[in-house]
Amino acid sequence: MTGYGRAEQQAGDRKITVEIKSLNSKQLDLSARVPSIYREKEYEIRSQVGKALSRGKVDLFISYEQPGGQRTASINRELFKIYYDQLQEVTAQIGYETTGEPLVSTILRLPDVLQTETVNIPEEEWKALDQAVNGAIQAIDAFRAQEGKVLMDDLLERVSTIESLMGEVTPFEGERIETLRTRLEENIAKLQVNIDNNRFEQEIIYYIEKFDITEEKVRLKQHCDYFRSVAGETENVGRKLGFIAQEMGREINTMGSKANHAEIQKIVVRMKDELEKIKEQLLNIL
Repeated sequence: MTGYGRAEQQAGDRKITVEIKSLNSKQLDLSARVPSIYREKEYEIRSQVGKALSRGKVDLFISYEQPGGQRTASINRELFKIYYDQLQEVTAQIGYETTGEPLVSTILRLPDVLQTETVNIPEEEWKALDQAVNGAIQAIDAFRAQEGKVLMDDLLERVSTIESLMGEVTPFEGERIETLRTRLEENIAKLQVNIDNNRFEQEIIYYIEKFDITEEKVRLKQHCDYFRSVAGETENVGRKLGFIAQEMGREINTMGSKANHAEIQKIVVRMKDELEKIKEQLLNIL
């Protein structure tokens, strides 16, 4: 489910900012950018965010601002000079001149030239970081809850549409039996043969039973009611509703195979269209 959450906390001279973004995904795919000074807590933070969000393609960003007078990194001057002298010597041998800013930026990217100073994080700052992470989680949860309500309202409306369409089938059920009887009588008349009327009525009953969709309609109504019931729950709602939607699809497909009537087939197609939209939306529900 898509969402965004942001929170800030002040810890002494540092302002800590935590941002969480999420996109739809069936599984949890968590990517985190954590400053090196907070790296020792990265695993705990990942677990905290993953447990709270369950699934989705999640991007976690943690940053901090500090006064310009503080330093967390230094240049290894001795190693910098060694690299500089060697690079000057090599480039001179091959006739390639490299000086100034390009050479400096190249050396700064070489191993161990920039040394990160050890920073002791006070307990107060760890608590501020934890509060910022929790604040971002609460913010994204609120965002997702709001989006979830809109999605759920849409889903329930489509379930009601399916029930309404199911009611439109009823007038055509009796009509198709009469259509079947008329067609059989006309075909028999063309053959110009005598028939046993009792046997003819038995055949009509056989076809009535074969095309009867009462059970499918009853089960589909039960699935719709169960869908509404589960929609009011709080855990694993998306998965459960996905299973119910599959069962609804089976009943609708069976109604289509038994329809034997053009108008009923059209209604079934509309029901399938609503159900497909429900399945697409369910991918966004946790």
